Amino acid sequence: MHDVECLWQAHTLLGEGPAWVPALDSLLFVDIDGSRLLIWRRGDARQQEWSLPEACCWLIERADGDGFLAGLRSRIVHLRLSDDGPVVVSDWARPEAHLPGNRFNDAKADTHGRVWAGTMDNGEKAVSGSLYRIDGREVVRVDQPYGIANGPTFSPDGRTLYHTDTAARTIYAFDCSPAGELSAKRVHLRFEGDEGYPDGMCCDADGGLWVAHFGGARVTRFTPDGRPDRRIALPATQITSCAFGGEGLDELYVTTARRGRDDEPLAGALFRLRPGVRGLPPGRFGQAPMQEIPT
Repeated sequence: MHDVECLWQAHTLLGEGPAWVPALDSLLFVDIDGSRLLIWRRGDARQQEWSLPEACCWLIERADGDGFLAGLRSRIVHLRLSDDGPVVVSDWARPEAHLPGNRFNDAKADTHGRVWAGTMDNGEKAVSGSLYRIDGREVVRVDQPYGIANGPTFSPDGRTLYHTDTAARTIYAFDCSPAGELSAKRVHLRFEGDEGYPDGMCCDADGGLWVAHFGGARVTRFTPDGRPDRRIALPATQITSCAFGGEGLDELYVTTARRGRDDEPLAGALFRLRPGVRGLPPGRFGQAPMQEIPT
């Protein structure tokens, strides 16, 4: 019933950061370990990819239409996408210049135009990662430490931020004020046994939390109170992230990794599911605040 489709066997070593871009009717995603930027165009299923001199870990569309805010391995940049590929317009910030072993990993924009981005030790050994809030030119560390900071996403009303430490197999929830202040950090979910590791995630319009299981060969929808109510198996083991897209935001795009999984024919592929629910519009960097959702 979920119509699992393989859209592109992209052979990503570490596919991540799926971002739906309505203006392009396309999905952008990255191969962090392969230093590639990839785009799948929904209208004609055209596939494009570019090699990068420095790994890109995430992209967030800018509200002014001038490209993207992007997290490269070591820095945040203003990036434009041309017919010839991505072009770095300018550096935005280097919040961890003092930690050369760290890199960015995942990010999401909220409805106020702020970007929330996490970092990690690239060697996956040190617990040196942090969560940052990027508001205009201001970059503020808001939580630490993390082994692998991953998958920030927001509830439909924007009042709950979910954030993961993949290495600790734990998803946290925070209260988030309209001003972007976090409080009441708490454990929301812990993964155990064959569930694998919680990786990238997103929320649907009904408040369900969709989580990619790295090493668990599936995505799971959890209710707002943390109960699993839907599990969708996928023909790859290392599921890395997911994002809603399509004209009606009713398609769930799923990225995967083939690192250490060369025996799996579809490891590193991009998949599309039709889960029967709609997602939330993708946030954009710098956009004006949306109207508050009444209680």
